[in-house]
Amino acid sequence: MADLSKYRNIGIFAHVDAGKTTTTERILKLTGKIHKTGEVHDGESTTDFMEQEAERGITIQSAAVTCEWNGHRLNVIDTPGHVDFTVEVYRSLKVLDGGIGVFCGSGGVEPQSETNWRYANESEVARIIFVNKLDRMGADFFNVVDQVKNVLAANPLVMVLPIGREEDFVGVVDLLSRKAYVWDDSGLPENYEIQDVPADMVDDVEQYREELIETAVEQDDDLMEAYMEGEEPSVEDIKRCIRKGTRDLAFFPTFCGSAFKNKGVQLVLDAVVDYLPSPTEVDPQPLTDKETGEPTGEVATVSADEPLRALAFKIMDDRFGALTFIRIYSGVMKKGDTVLNAATGKTERIGRMCEMQADDRNEITEAQAGDIIAVVGMKNVQTGHTLCDPKHECTLEPMIFPEPVISIAVSPKDKGSTEKMGIAIGKMVAEDPSFQVETDEDSGETILKGMGELHLDIKVDILKRTYGVELEVGAPQVAYRETITKEIEDSYTHKKQSGGSGQFGKIDYRIKPGEPNSGFTFKSTVVGGNVPKEFWPAVEKGFEGMMQTGVLAGFPTLDVEVELFDGGFHAVDSSAIAFEIAAKGAFRQSMPKAGAQLLEPIMKVDVFTPDDHVGDVIGDLNRRRGMIKDQQAGATGVRIKADVPLSEMFGYIGTLRTMTSGRGQFSMEFAHYSPCPANVAEQVIAEVKERDAKK
Repeated sequence: MADLSKYRNIGIFAHVDAGKTTTTERILKLTGKIHKTGEVHDGESTTDFMEQEAERGITIQSAAVTCEWNGHRLNVIDTPGHVDFTVEVYRSLKVLDGGIGVFCGSGGVEPQSETNWRYANESEVARIIFVNKLDRMGADFFNVVDQVKNVLAANPLVMVLPIGREEDFVGVVDLLSRKAYVWDDSGLPENYEIQDVPADMVDDVEQYREELIETAVEQDDDLMEAYMEGEEPSVEDIKRCIRKGTRDLAFFPTFCGSAFKNKGVQLVLDAVVDYLPSPTEVDPQPLTDKETGEPTGEVATVSADEPLRALAFKIMDDRFGALTFIRIYSGVMKKGDTVLNAATGKTERIGRMCEMQADDRNEITEAQAGDIIAVVGMKNVQTGHTLCDPKHECTLEPMIFPEPVISIAVSPKDKGSTEKMGIAIGKMVAEDPSFQVETDEDSGETILKGMGELHLDIKVDILKRTYGVELEVGAPQVAYRETITKEIEDSYTHKKQSGGSGQFGKIDYRIKPGEPNSGFTFKSTVVGGNVPKEFWPAVEKGFEGMMQTGVLAGFPTLDVEVELFDGGFHAVDSSAIAFEIAAKGAFRQSMPKAGAQLLEPIMKVDVFTPDDHVGDVIGDLNRRRGMIKDQQAGATGVRIKADVPLSEMFGYIGTLRTMTSGRGQFSMEFAHYSPCPANVAEQVIAEVKERDAKK
């Protein structure tokens, strides 16, 4: 069996355009996996192999590659930076043991890096930091280090110092060994010389080296005492301390360089091997109860001798059929094995297994704890499903995905494509859990739901190009919600007398606004048996079933508490059905009285603009009903943070580019739901009624 201490499962994540994919390319080149590096701006990088990725120069789905460095095996996942695809980052972090956070030397800590950093904190993933693009105008390593401290509230441990600034950047000084790594202008990563520290940097190097050692020895009391008494620890001891502190998230070793110019990447690879944890050093994944989702107290110990426990974290459809990416937490998986899918209760046979090389693959016959592999042709496995030994059933902690906030209606241009579209969309939903589809029963239209305009844009593009389905696309629709604003008491009686037995159910109830994000809560305080206990679930079911279609415009209703406190029943005519119908009638009767209100999704918007356009951008955000939260001046412009209703943000990128002569950028993600102003609510309700009338 392989030695697990020589494994590193790592992800590369960052804001869009900080250079993740380029860094991945350099890692593949240095580890001998590819001989010619492909550039993102030429659309030729290894991990961006979708047509849409090559064209737009962005990463859309995470790609996995396996390579070797210093006798260690690295499974590297390159994740997207764009906020519409954060689900890819989230699910990759879920199965990784360590990460490299890449920051742009001039852009610093950007909005998406904050989101990804937050995800990584939640998943408790150890990270090292790579400040990239130091050869660019306005790049400042120390400025980015400060931002990591202030914006991310993280503790960067500076491991190297840059030699030269902007276009004069030639290499880095390794603080531990006090050696300068200087690259020549050939652009080849292997063409560097190890020199002495430049004379003008000696003082800085000593100062930062002292800070580095002081921080590191805090991880070991004995070393710390010896250091206090003037004894410098050995480099081996310092590395051991850095490794421990990195694993415990006490600090993040910070490196710098220029991936594009091939400078500084070797030291990052060394750091991955030296400081990031192997699969056995990470807290094992908790097992959960299949019904309740609560932890059972057991864990999936990372060892090949345990029963098989693995998590399917991504599904991808390509020219060889459906690929299921799996992280094996414990045990061994062999070709031909039968495994149990804990989510469906069905067994699956493991057919072809392969190690991934982005778009290529090497077939393998077995894999073990710590491996990230792909299996070809699994039938009923979805993202987040647990695969386990049929004799030892268990469920790993599942993944939670964000709810879509935007939808569009689509219909095929010709009748023949309807079936083709259905099959294609089925495959796409399996691949991306944040992409949902439903059919509007009245109009027969297909509604696609996603995380943002770009997300849906790319889905429509994939349908067109990959599956050959031409679509008519409607205007984007916002996912509104409804709620209530006041508490009321009310009563409702359902009575129906026809031949034979009738129906009777009377309920007295209170309806009141619930806590934010509480959804629907129901309780019964009936005493004396006026509504027998066996009918309480029917009352709850009736109310809950109506929550999906609110009384104002048919949007789902949020945060409502219902209390059943009294009622009446008939010995012969009362039944569960009668009480369920009574609850449905009660919902329709009482919700309008309880001050029903429309809620709209509010987005956290982060706009970057050059200094001379700040006034225009703020004025425009105010016109869009935005609340300006914060402004931060940076080296190359200003970042404005605001909360803006999603309905006002359609097509914003066009306006922003016009206002800022193409230099502005923005990103947004869902923040919360908030009440609509009366005039907006009236308009939305009128539009819904008009649409329904047409149907």
